[in-house]
Amino acid sequence: GFLHYVVTDCEFNSSKLNDIEYTESYYYNKLEYIRFSSSVGKYVGYTEHGIKNAERWNNGPEVISRRAEKERYCFRNVGNDVEAALTKS
Repeated sequence: GFLHYVVTDCEFNSSKLNDIEYTESYYYNKLEYIRFSSSVGKYVGYTEHGIKNAERWNNGPEVISRRAEKERYCFRNVGNDVEAALTKS
């Protein structure tokens, strides 16, 4: 069978917004074909299919909504993540 999945990730060194990177990666059969990175600010395709989607998504509303995810998703939760990690160390 075929497997399609999306991995959303927040990487951070501190709770400051500038120190946070939001990524959203799309995979098909373990091969990453497209990724949004907040440090790049747009989608980047890694396969022929990914490149076509990146071009289309970068010219549509998808890229605008992804740019807001760093603050909406990562920044709001980074304090909880840090607290959870510190209590377990």
